[in-house]
Amino acid sequence: MSGGLRRVSLIPVGVCAAGLLVLACLMSITRGAMEVPVIPGLLALVDGAMGLQLSSLKNYERAVVMDLRLPRTLLAVLVGALLAQCGAVMQGLFRNPLADPGIIGVSAGAAVGAVLAIFLLPANSVWWGVPGAAFCGGFLASLLVYGLARGPAGTSVLILLLAGVAISALSGSLIGLLSYLSDDDRLRDIALWQMGSLARASDAQLLFVVAVFLGLALRFQYRAGALNALLLGESEARHMGIAVEKFKFELVVLVAAGVGIAVAASGMIGFVGLIVPHALRMLCGPDYRNLLPLSALGGAVLLLFADTIARVAIAPAELPVGIVTALLGAPFFIFLLWQVRRDYL
Repeated sequence: MSGGLRRVSLIPVGVCAAGLLVLACLMSITRGAMEVPVIPGLLALVDGAMGLQLSSLKNYERAVVMDLRLPRTLLAVLVGALLAQCGAVMQGLFRNPLADPGIIGVSAGAAVGAVLAIFLLPANSVWWGVPGAAFCGGFLASLLVYGLARGPAGTSVLILLLAGVAISALSGSLIGLLSYLSDDDRLRDIALWQMGSLARASDAQLLFVVAVFLGLALRFQYRAGALNALLLGESEARHMGIAVEKFKFELVVLVAAGVGIAVAASGMIGFVGLIVPHALRMLCGPDYRNLLPLSALGGAVLLLFADTIARVAIAPAELPVGIVTALLGAPFFIFLLWQVRRDYL
């Protein structure tokens, strides 16, 4: 990762990202097993917000747009933004572009917590128990990875990746055990969490995710200067007056909270936190004052397009969105590994 910071204007990249976000939202709302014309679909949103009757859509088409696709679109925006920002912060924490909540096992740890809550709690308690359990699982996984990868010389990338493999394998075995012991209803919920899905978006869930995202986004942006200092090295950051160990622990907690809530809302969706920050860093530089808001926009765009592909690829059925992001992200990760091999071997 580059150590030098260079100031870039947010205007051209930000405008492009915002335009892509609007396009992705339109596609998400109008495309699927039942396609809706763009203009009537937009008018249906206006009708829903203002109580008018401008759209020519039939009642069942309005219901699809307002009750199914709009909450799903908003959840995709929030989860994508959360995962991308958490990925950017984690890459800054480890000072390595290969760090990602999914690759190093944080998402898997959060998934174990969520699945454990689904398995143990009564059905009417799952809505509040899953987010807390997912946060605890992601937090413990973060601490374990951080403790294993940290050494006197800094953070070991090899141990980082191996720890992620180990945690993911352990998490997979625990989820498999809980799946085997579950009844049919819980087994269906667990399978949905494992593959990632935005199909169960609801108003109450959206309000909770909005609150978490806004809190984390504001805190990350407030700490962007400290993240920039950390990129220069821990010694340099200490000389700039930053309590490095306390700051890193804070980042671990915040990332675990973000990933835990994202996993609780949508299941395991990988590679968003790897692809988006890395691509934007190559485009705009490593300055976190720019990278964090752009990552939020980019993560929302990527997950919206992935979810739209998941709904139209085999319509009227749909793919789990986690499968689509994995198909997009795995080749990108292989490309990053090839770059690392070319540079160091």
